[in-house]
Amino acid sequence: MKEKKLKFTVRVEDLLRKFGYVAKYNARSANREVEFLMKKRIAEFEKNHGKITGE
Repeated sequence: MKEKKLKFTVRVEDLLRKFGYVAKYNARSANREVEFLMKKRIAEFEKNHGKITGE
């Protein structure tokens, strides 16, 4: 079964341009940079507040 992918639109041109710069600096696509940062933030949250379970 194929995983359904969600899309998220951000309407902040200058912020997105700078974010792309950071992603490129880290040798990642902007999409991979978002994924990396989300996983990092979730790990920090779970470290402080306990494992997130369910939806």
